[in-house]
Amino acid sequence: MALQRKLGRPTDQRKAILKSLVTSLLQNGKIQTTEARAKEVKNIAEKLISIAVSEVDNFTSKQVKVSKAKLDSDGRKITKTVTSKNGRKYEVVDREIKTDMVTVDSPSRLNARRKAINWVYRVKDENGKPINVVDKLFDEIAPKYKGKNGGYTRIYKLGPRRGDAAEVVILELV
Repeated sequence: MALQRKLGRPTDQRKAILKSLVTSLLQNGKIQTTEARAKEVKNIAEKLISIAVSEVDNFTSKQVKVSKAKLDSDGRKITKTVTSKNGRKYEVVDREIKTDMVTVDSPSRLNARRKAINWVYRVKDENGKPINVVDKLFDEIAPKYKGKNGGYTRIYKLGPRRGDAAEVVILELV
């Protein structure tokens, strides 16, 4: 028995379609697609969200020393001139050491993140800055569904599409 619907596509194309739809669903919270695709995306998204919900509080925080470059008022790095052992002069970025609190994932949460990364593409916003959809899944979406067991998505039927009469639906996070 097949694990997923074939969707009339070769395996690589089918996986690419499903990955892009799952990414859009987690990024935007709602997508419009055909019914067969929506049912497949629903299965994948529900599994990813349930994995994230089970690992929602499974991390620790610790202090880490971080070396950062000093910046001037314009946001440029401050450099200083240094002389080497053989007498040559070169520029070195002036650095400062700070302590920051960082979250450290437990091994099971790290494994869950890696499973989610397999089904999500890297995306950028309209300004070209990268958006980490997996972070959004674990930090925003999963805590929202913490006390819930399944049923994270819903499907609304819109009717047949003009042209090929495929059933169009809206898949959204509840």
